[in-house]
Amino acid sequence: MSGERVQVTIRKDLVEKARKFIEEQGGFDSLEEFLDFVLETVLEEEGPGTEMSEEDEEKVKERLRALGYM
Repeated sequence: MSGERVQVTIRKDLVEKARKFIEEQGGFDSLEEFLDFVLETVLEEEGPGTEMSEEDEEKVKERLRALGYM
């Protein structure tokens, strides 16, 4: 992770769901790292010419389902 950081406001219930997900699933060292991953993944999916492997796509979908987004 690199780049300048900015502060954002996120609903408390989503923060708690994300923290619970991190505790249960692992794979992330912080809430910020998790949120960076989710945003980058969603934005890459919407970007032109960007393709994910089926395996990566399934991992993202599993994580988003666990958070209640899907």
